Parts: sequence; C-alpha cells; structure tokens
Amino acid sequence: MNKQRAIEISESPIMENVTYQGNPVFIQHVNDDGTARVYPLDKSEQEQTVSLENLIEN
Repeated sequence: MNKQRAIEISESPIMENVTYQGNPVFIQHVNDDGTARVYPLDKSEQEQTVSLENLIEN
C-alpha cells in the first residue's frame, strides 16, 4: 500500500477493508519511515508496527 493511501484510510471515518498477513487490521497511525501502527480488528491490544508494503486494501 502506498503511504498516501494509508494516511487517507487512517484518517477516514469509514472503515476500509485492509489486511496484514491475511488478517483484517485497523490502521492507527502512518509513520514517516514507510511503516504503520496497526492492530487486528478482533485484538486491539496486539498493536504492532508493520511495513506499508505488507498492507493490502481489499
């Protein structure tokens, strides 16, 4: 996923269908270094930093 699209999704009130390693995730924040803070929709306590390259918009 490109950085600009990830920022748009993270700032949107509409929940987009984004996955990381096949699991639906919520993008909490996009970092300047090409990563994002995400967490699985069903496990908000498992927040992690991942590469934008590994995020897929379905």
